[in-house]
Amino acid sequence: MSQARHFETLLAQARRHARRGFEAEDVVQEVLIAAVEAGRADLSVPENRRWALGAVRRRAAFDARSAARRRNRERSWAEGRPAEVPAETDAVDVAAILVGLPPSLRVVAALALSGHNRHEIAYLLGLPDTALRQRVKALKSALERKGIAMPPDMAGLNLALAYGAIRDALLPALIRHGGVFATHDPDGHLLVMRRSQKD
Repeated sequence: MSQARHFETLLAQARRHARRGFEAEDVVQEVLIAAVEAGRADLSVPENRRWALGAVRRRAAFDARSAARRRNRERSWAEGRPAEVPAETDAVDVAAILVGLPPSLRVVAALALSGHNRHEIAYLLGLPDTALRQRVKALKSALERKGIAMPPDMAGLNLALAYGAIRDALLPALIRHGGVFATHDPDGHLLVMRRSQKD
């Protein structure tokens, strides 16, 4: 079975389990990055395929739970009552996080704590990804100076990418797809460019 067929199988699994159909490809891309990091990028190996299918199912379920929690927080805020804190996460002292932050970092922290991810925050603030990345790094530094670890509620701001594993995957992807140039986007998705016309 070709890599394209494996991708389509993962995409079909993601569509079955994703909250919205258009989120399926993002789920698959995240799982493929995790597969590269875990040394399971070769989907012709049955064990790796089973791992990837399970990871797609778990990631889609995680995204659906996160969206449900965000809706609960938004509904609670709109009704003027405190949001319920999920049992598996600890309550976060929002005041301790926001106090003393510059306005540009405070708004990023507030949006992250209300359940928005990096893409949503960049869209809402009209920021390019590079500017948001700088603000997230500044926010992490500011919290570290206060002795506060980045709260789990702000996991959507995680910038940690396994750049070494991504770079290691570029050459095989380039060769496999007959490309002339390969790179990755800020989220770690591999991009391979091929010539549009035959010489």
